[in-house]
Amino acid sequence: METYTLLRQFADSWMLLALFAFFIGMIVWVMRPGATKVYRDIAEIPFRHEDKPAPPVRDTQEI
Repeated sequence: METYTLLRQFADSWMLLALFAFFIGMIVWVMRPGATKVYRDIAEIPFRHEDKPAPPVRDTQEI
């Protein structure tokens, strides 16, 4: 059996199943209980300093 034919059959069967399982796994991971708080915090990053600029970051290390 040629390498191309072997890889093609693998991709058509098992790899398709593996990618589908990965996709479903990612959906379950995002929708898991307790993830809402984390994702809500990340989603609000652009609006944190809407009223005034963020305070300057001071470098605490001296050279």
